[in-house]
This record gives sequence, structure tokens and C-alpha cells, in this order.
Amino acid sequence: MRILGVDPGLQVTGFGVIDKHGNRLAYVASGCVRSGRGELAARLKVLLEGLNEVIDAHRPAQVAIEKVFVNVNPQSTLLLGQARDTAICAAVIAGLQVAEYTALQVKQAVVGKGHAKKEQVQEMVKRLLALPGAPSPDAADALACAICHAHGGTLGRLATTGMRMKRGRLV
Repeated sequence: MRILGVDPGLQVTGFGVIDKHGNRLAYVASGCVRSGRGELAARLKVLLEGLNEVIDAHRPAQVAIEKVFVNVNPQSTLLLGQARDTAICAAVIAGLQVAEYTALQVKQAVVGKGHAKKEQVQEMVKRLLALPGAPSPDAADALACAICHAHGGTLGRLATTGMRMKRGRLV
């Protein structure tokens, strides 16, 4: 099964594509779609077109995307939500199923603790996918989202049904 992970952002949206063969994960591709600056509608169009190209080039079966939470700045949260929704639209237009994971779930699945730092996520993604070097932070977050989904086994849910989070750990 091929999985596309997406780390949404208005200026930079990270993407990561992995293949899952049984319990093995294999790196396919990763990178970033950069929208630059300017009018919001034009930037969202760049993100949509860029993700459409990624989907066309790599033909994923499923998409995993990070959920967005409220930040300190409500305006930034709204803009980030629009970038995230654009990524979801790209997947849905391509007929793909979309799973959503919180940053806490992604970090828990990849690093083992929900409040891991970006550098820890990059290092674990590098190790789990046997990469020669650490991917960029945005690409690493997208790959981590795809890894989280691959480890979860079911669309939209981690294999932790009945468990709860306490201090960033599953209990």
C-alpha cells in the first residue's frame, strides 16, 4: 500500500510518500510545495496544483494528514486551516481516502513520546526509512504522518482503540 503523508502549511506544505509491505516501510519520495507570498487564493492554487502533481506522479492509495489545532494567533490558525483543507481537497478530488492524525499521535507513533522535538522526529524518520540523511523538517513531519498511518493499520484510527493520552503517552 502506498501512503502519502501531508504536513500542511500555507507557505510550505511538506509531503512524504512511503510504501508499506507487511511490516516493512520503504521510502518513495518527499519534499515541499512552496506557495510563496501574495494573494491567498493564488497561494492556495499553488498548493493544490503542487499536491495534484505529487498524487499524479506517485499514485498513493491513501492520504494521512496532520490535524490543525488553535495557535496563539487566530488569523494564523485560519490560514493554516485553509492550507490543510486545500490538501484534503486535492486528495478527495483524486478519489483517495483521507486519515487525520494529531501531531501528538504522529510523534507518539514515530518517536514514542507525544511531545518530541522536530529534530527527534527527523532522526527517527531517517532511521525508520533507512535514509542517508535527515529530511527537511516539513518533509520529515509529512513522512512521520505517513508512518503513523502505516502503523495504525486502519483508516483514520491508530491501533490504540480504548487507550487514552496521559502526559503525551498512550495509557
